[in-house]
Parts: sequence; C-alpha cells; structure tokens
Amino acid sequence: MAPKFNRILLKLSGEVLAGDQGHGFDFDVITEICKAIKTISDAGVEVGVVIGGGNFWRGRSSGSMDRVRADKIGMLGTVMNSIALSDTLEQLGCKTVVYTATNMQPIAKHFDAHDARDNLAAKKVTIFGGGTGSPFFSTDTTAALRAAEIEAEVIFKATNVDGVYDKDPNKFSDAVKFDNLTQTDLLNKGLSVMDAAAASLCRDNGIDIFVFNLTDPQNIVRAVNGENIGTLVSSK
Repeated sequence: MAPKFNRILLKLSGEVLAGDQGHGFDFDVITEICKAIKTISDAGVEVGVVIGGGNFWRGRSSGSMDRVRADKIGMLGTVMNSIALSDTLEQLGCKTVVYTATNMQPIAKHFDAHDARDNLAAKKVTIFGGGTGSPFFSTDTTAALRAAEIEAEVIFKATNVDGVYDKDPNKFSDAVKFDNLTQTDLLNKGLSVMDAAAASLCRDNGIDIFVFNLTDPQNIVRAVNGENIGTLVSSK
C-alpha cells in the first residue's frame, strides 16, 4: 500500500464489534478490522483508535437513569472494547498500548498526550478508552480531542454508510451524497455525522474528517491510501 498519511485517528463505533448479533463481541468481525489496522500500521502509519461502547450500553437509551451515571457506564464499555481490540491486535503480532481517560491502572495506562505520541512514534497502535473522562461528551468528541492531542493529520470515521448525505440514505431513496464538505458546512446544515462539539474542535485545530463505510474492513486500508470511497469533511 501507499499511505497518504503519517499519523491518523481511527474512530470506530462500538456496535461494529458486535457484528450481526448486535451485542457484545463478534471476534470474527473484530479480527478482520484488526487485520486492516495491522496492514496500515505495518506500512508505517501511526494509528490512534477511539472506539464507542454501544455494543454494551448507550447512555441516551438509559431511561430514567441519572445522565452522569449512565455516561459512566458507557465509558466502562469503551474500555472493555479497547482491551478486546488490543488483545486481537497483539495476537496478530501488532504492538499496542491502551490508555484510559481516568486512572484505571493496572487495567490500562492513564492517558498522557506526550507518552501517547511517544508510543505512536514507536509504531504501537494506541487505543484510547474511557471517553473524555467526563459525562455529556460523545466518543466523537473524544476522537476530536485525542486527534488534537496526538497531532493526528486526519480522523477516519468508520460508519455504516459510505459517506455524508443530506439525509439518512437508509430511510430516504432520494438522499444525496456529498463528496466534499467543510466542517462549517456540517455545522450550518445540521448534518448528523459528528456532534457540534466534535466538529468545532476539528475545525479549530485544522483536523480533517474522512467518513467511510466499514462494511468491508479493508476500506480502512483504501481510505488511508487516499482512495475516494467516502466524504472528506475539511477543516478549511
């Protein structure tokens, strides 16, 4: 492969780790995702990963539970996912390190931006669990924050659609796909690709977002190679 980027942040949804079963882990799916991550890492790309926790818990669907407590459960779900991803990558021969936003040693390292950049430079896949460590912030915002802290060039946001549309293509047959947008467009049009906090943080720190479909995990490799398989959301 011929990667177009040196350091990236890959944002994965927790749901993707569950495969068709919809909950928990499908290790066949996780293995295929990890094979793609190993391919780009072996090619010299420095890879940071943020993953959601929706295969275990979605705070916004927690009924009458206190939002702060619900979000804490979600943070724990992202840590479990981070450990599962790390283990699968290690089995494939890929060095990893897992960080958490709050101190959870010895489960994982407490996040430190300088230490994380050192591990990225050492070609370890660096996985960030625990969200931002605070409630009310999504893992999309976590991805934007960690991308800024590790000085990533771009966020690759893997989704269940092949880019950004003017409306949900799974519901509307006349939905129109965008090949290119700016993050200002994203905010002004109210497009639900990333929440406003995440989009604003990317715009303010000059970090592009590339949205693509993860149905085929090899799309990770294609996206990092610069293939036009999704939508580029530019910070400028």
